[in-house]
Amino acid sequence: MKNSILTICIVFISMSIFSQKKEKTLVTINKDKTSIADFKRVYEKNLNIIDSEEAKDITKNLELYINYKLKVKEAYQLKLDTLPSYKREIETYKNQLSAPYLQDTTFIANLVKDIYFRTKNEVKAKHILIRTSKEATPKDTLQAYNKILKIRDRIVGGEDFGKVASETSDDKSAQDDPKSGRKGNQGNLGYFDAFKMVSPFEDAAYTTKVGEVSMPFRTQFGYHIIKVDDFRESKGELETAHILIMDTTVVGKTKIDEVYAKLLQKEAFEVLAKAYSDDRGSKTKGGKLNTFGKGRMVKPFEDAAFSLEDEGDFSKPFKTRFGWHIVKLLKKYPIKPFSELKKDIATKIKKSSRMQMSETAVINKLKASYTIVENEEAKKILERKNIRAIPKDSLQNTILSINDKNITQEEFVNYIRNRRHKAVFLLFEMFKNQEILAYYKENLIFTEPEYAYTLKEYEDGLLLFELMQQKIWDKSSKDTLGLKNYFSNHPEKYKSKELEDIKGEVMNDYQNFLEENWIAELRRKNTIKINKKQLKKLIKFYEKKK
Repeated sequence: MKNSILTICIVFISMSIFSQKKEKTLVTINKDKTSIADFKRVYEKNLNIIDSEEAKDITKNLELYINYKLKVKEAYQLKLDTLPSYKREIETYKNQLSAPYLQDTTFIANLVKDIYFRTKNEVKAKHILIRTSKEATPKDTLQAYNKILKIRDRIVGGEDFGKVASETSDDKSAQDDPKSGRKGNQGNLGYFDAFKMVSPFEDAAYTTKVGEVSMPFRTQFGYHIIKVDDFRESKGELETAHILIMDTTVVGKTKIDEVYAKLLQKEAFEVLAKAYSDDRGSKTKGGKLNTFGKGRMVKPFEDAAFSLEDEGDFSKPFKTRFGWHIVKLLKKYPIKPFSELKKDIATKIKKSSRMQMSETAVINKLKASYTIVENEEAKKILERKNIRAIPKDSLQNTILSINDKNITQEEFVNYIRNRRHKAVFLLFEMFKNQEILAYYKENLIFTEPEYAYTLKEYEDGLLLFELMQQKIWDKSSKDTLGLKNYFSNHPEKYKSKELEDIKGEVMNDYQNFLEENWIAELRRKNTIKINKKQLKKLIKFYEKKK
């Protein structure tokens, strides 16, 4: 019974939304009018799920619609839409329903293509970092920008990038460590592809030409410049096996050379791995490792593995911080076609920080279409150190307006009260963006008809569900005397059977009985007018289409 009610909701709810005043009216319930176009839209939408000619009857469908509207009207009169549980449910559904509208689908589609290009091609780059704190003021940010700009000028002027990186970069891996004798990497990051770096860094790397130095750009770590050294097609992923001797002394070197000599004598790699390898995780599998791509292994291992040309080839012994290795190439996995990776890339994008870029693209479009005014006088509270302690009475001025919506200082202070991880001026920008999206969501019912139809279906469907629970389902299950009386008054229907033996059947019949009486009462309470002339035209219209 409950499922059938929800089905009726989907079929009939949205008829009266977005009605045009000039359209001809088919039915009027009190003062609420339903146009012919509304009825046709919903009727035709559901023709595919109607499986009999009788169920397609126009007059019967209209009667069902009228019954539905009467019930929903009753739910609103009983103020079921004010129930806290209803409000919570609707708010949750609004957030779910509005989510796709808060993403720029064109932006995401283009981003998927860009990421696939970056998956197929890898870039080799160096970088220099000048750190900025999360709490950096505009003044601090400008100082960091000017500092790295001067560093860039040195490199463009002819100085060696690596040398300047080791002298100036705040990335410690670039610097030499005199105490340990460790040599820095001079900013060299090696090769990388999509999703290996934070998105602004990746964007800069793939948009800077080989041999050139980028302009300064900012990430969550600070300001960077990069120099792109190479660009090449990705080698995909590899499946390999290895033999590891963890002893890095001369003894270990002698042992790995002995193993290598045995390999040259055509002894099986898998057998030697089981016999000699110190890697407990892989030796029982003949040295076999998980599939990996660029950036997943230490550089010497990666270089040795990717230098192997043919499946079955093995490397000479080489050393990493883990010990001495010999690696064997088992299989190559080239990058799959776009059609096969498209869905996977889209999923990765949705789970990454790049989805914020999609939301930012939406916000930027809204900023261009909305009238947004910041009250500079009211914004002076941003300069006050005790901003979170300002009395509420002193925070009633409008600090921001979006079209016809005014937002007070109090709303902003409430927003930042428990947000202390960023500077206040940055929090204001976050607050402004949040309010722009909130305004957009509030007005979706006026700008997106499909959203409005779907939301209305859900709102009225929830109300009807609650109303049916109160009027029919609870009453039929709790009113045992009423159920017994109904059973006793219909002996011809149940033919001397015991109530307990067919209780489910009787309860269902009793629910239908209650609903029929309730609908009859609702029809007496309300004024219903059907435009018979338009109904006849509508019936003829569909008869011609058969």
